[in-house]
Amino acid sequence: MRVGDLMHTKVFTVEEDALIERVFFLMHYEKIRHIPVVNKKSEVIGIVSDRDLYKALGPKNNSNVIEDGGDKAAMHVVPQKVRHIMHRAVLTINPNEHVSDAAAIMAKHRIGALPVVKDGKLAGILTTTDLLRYFSKLRVPESPMAEQAEE
Repeated sequence: MRVGDLMHTKVFTVEEDALIERVFFLMHYEKIRHIPVVNKKSEVIGIVSDRDLYKALGPKNNSNVIEDGGDKAAMHVVPQKVRHIMHRAVLTINPNEHVSDAAAIMAKHRIGALPVVKDGKLAGILTTTDLLRYFSKLRVPESPMAEQAEE
């Protein structure tokens, strides 16, 4: 199977000048963990993961707790742009590559998503969840040794 057969073509993206608040809302409401960062030409220039966002929004980094009287407390997030938290050295893959090659790249580099690029532009995204769903549907024939062990 090819990456193009498995990838998501509906990809939520942001530009590097967007505020990280936008990333937070996209991840939260769309239930996604990776957002490619693109330029005006739809070329991938970075990626933001949920871990990058958690680091940026952590209590020691960019937030202040503001007491509002008695029991109420509100959190104020210091405005920060995506360019400050995104990973720039993005690994990408072509839609014609084999799914097993994508899995090998993701495992080797310990990443959770690969933007899929065709002709220099973002065409989709492939995640570890996509790969797990695909590989979980495959049936590996039992070896004769396994059958003998069951008897």
